[in-house]
Amino acid sequence: MELSNAFPPNDGKQLVIQTAGGDFARYPVKTPVIMSGDDLKAIMAEYVAPHLETGDMVFISEKIVAISQGRAFPVKDIKPSFLAKFLVRFVYKSPNGIGLGSPWTMELAVREVGPVKILLTAIVAGVAKLFGKRGVFYEILGDRVAAIDGPCDYTLPPYNEYAKMAPKDPGKIAEGLNERFGHPFVIVDANDLGVNILGKSDPGLDNELLKQIFKDNPLGQSAQQTPVAIVRKTPAA
Repeated sequence: MELSNAFPPNDGKQLVIQTAGGDFARYPVKTPVIMSGDDLKAIMAEYVAPHLETGDMVFISEKIVAISQGRAFPVKDIKPSFLAKFLVRFVYKSPNGIGLGSPWTMELAVREVGPVKILLTAIVAGVAKLFGKRGVFYEILGDRVAAIDGPCDYTLPPYNEYAKMAPKDPGKIAEGLNERFGHPFVIVDANDLGVNILGKSDPGLDNELLKQIFKDNPLGQSAQQTPVAIVRKTPAA
């Protein structure tokens, strides 16, 4: 089945990407706006499964998984603690996204790992910075914290006024989708800073290859409404 007409690449993105494991087409699939409590299996059954062929993989943005689990919150409802307000003063403000650079997202990080662990980690990271090593904070706390994100102007409403945590048990979610549809599923956190594989249905899938396939982040979660991609290996050009 030729999908390029039905699922063209998002503006500024290429349909096919070359990797060390071959060429792969990434077909972005448009879905409704995902809300808390939505059934991801039902979404996949209606919008993705009819177009799948043998060998296809499905990549899903971690954001819609977290939202469906009720792990996204209006910032007006998040009351940052003193610790969150203190720690956010030391966060590097990246032009590529909020991350933990707001009191709301830092508060979600405090809730996710606990105040003692996050404070001790911040101290260790601060010492590491003195010796020229950055990124220690995220290295220690891992993907659960790295995937926390806050409101951005380009995010589709109402989530331009939300902060969200990482999805819970993304590996189990991917496995459940694989059992239902018979295709590998990958839950990915992809942005302009890089790609993290948060969950995959098949432990044998190579993380480095999965990251290469999505290194330019072909999804679009503003007006495009394409938080899912069908990934299909293609003949080399």
